[in-house]
Amino acid sequence: MSKRVAIYGSTGSIGTQALTVVDNHPDLFEVAVLTAHNNADLLIEQSLQYKPNIVIISNEEKYEQVNAALSDQGIKVYAGETALIEVAASDTYDVLLAAIVGFAGLSSTLAAVEQGKTIALANKETLVVAGDIVMASVAQFNAKLIPVDSEHSAIFQCLVGENMDEVSKVILTASGGPFLGKKPNYLVNVKRDHALQHPNWEMGAKISIDSASLMNKGLEMIEAKWLFGLKKEQIDVVVHPQSIVHSFVEFIDGSQKAQMGLPDMKLPIQYALAYPKRLANQYPRYINQKHTKLTFEDADLKTFRNLGIAMEAMKQGGNVPCIMNAANEIVVAAFLKNKIGFLEMSELIEKSIEKIDFIATPSLHDYKETDRLTRQFCQRLIKE
Repeated sequence: MSKRVAIYGSTGSIGTQALTVVDNHPDLFEVAVLTAHNNADLLIEQSLQYKPNIVIISNEEKYEQVNAALSDQGIKVYAGETALIEVAASDTYDVLLAAIVGFAGLSSTLAAVEQGKTIALANKETLVVAGDIVMASVAQFNAKLIPVDSEHSAIFQCLVGENMDEVSKVILTASGGPFLGKKPNYLVNVKRDHALQHPNWEMGAKISIDSASLMNKGLEMIEAKWLFGLKKEQIDVVVHPQSIVHSFVEFIDGSQKAQMGLPDMKLPIQYALAYPKRLANQYPRYINQKHTKLTFEDADLKTFRNLGIAMEAMKQGGNVPCIMNAANEIVVAAFLKNKIGFLEMSELIEKSIEKIDFIATPSLHDYKETDRLTRQFCQRLIKE
């Protein structure tokens, strides 16, 4: 029987690539649910092609447009965050691809976890913001969390069949983004178009900026902490410009495992959707003769302050990663609109962490309130 797939965030980079995976294996996957926030036109186009049972547009102002276009297709159309949560908690799918960007993906993912579902997790912010609550729920409800981020997929693959007690550390690789080797006097003048030009990966705007600032790697460190039950000192980062080695696992005997492949998100998406099986495909392969030199170097924490901020947030714990994430989402949006400079993003995130009250053991309500207050505070800083 084919797996029924719910793609939360189907119009984004991960969602559209997931549909390509479905196209390549139509006998194994069927699209049960598609959701988008704002891109009604593409959501309609996808829905007409894949004929899901349910479609959700979370921006309620776009509901009439989507419903009118699909009214004669036998597709149920819903709108709003409540619909996202209710469908995530329903029996209409077998695996949920959680690809909604940012804090907005937390509630629906948690609803799926509480139903003991299988979740292919592409939304790292879910664990950055509330990793303690999410992972406790995963254990309580016997849910399955399969990572989609290339780095966490790599670690997950390296750990299959291994004993976690024998893991010394995990080492996440970072491409370095478009500004590798640049210094602050260069970065002070960069604009959105330059920052969006990632040398190796095709990604959405938000994650492209996070990659350029190395915030993405900081978020991934926090995600890895929760996903694999690691201590902060067991997580490291190296810059690997070629993006062929997607991460390492080091064991107590000194041996290391690495997962390698060309930088193509369809590979970890396919692995997560098909797990525990591996599926054949016709994607290009990494051929060693064409990539004879693989290099690794330390990250420049002085220039790319966001990575250091994230490391400190992971160390402090509590609601600090939630503050950092909320502030980062606000400043990235502002940078994409050319309202602030590239280096100002770090300054505003630090000011937010200093201003918002620390909570050592937050509840889910505390996390949501922290997110709300941080966004308000950071928006005021930008307008000032």
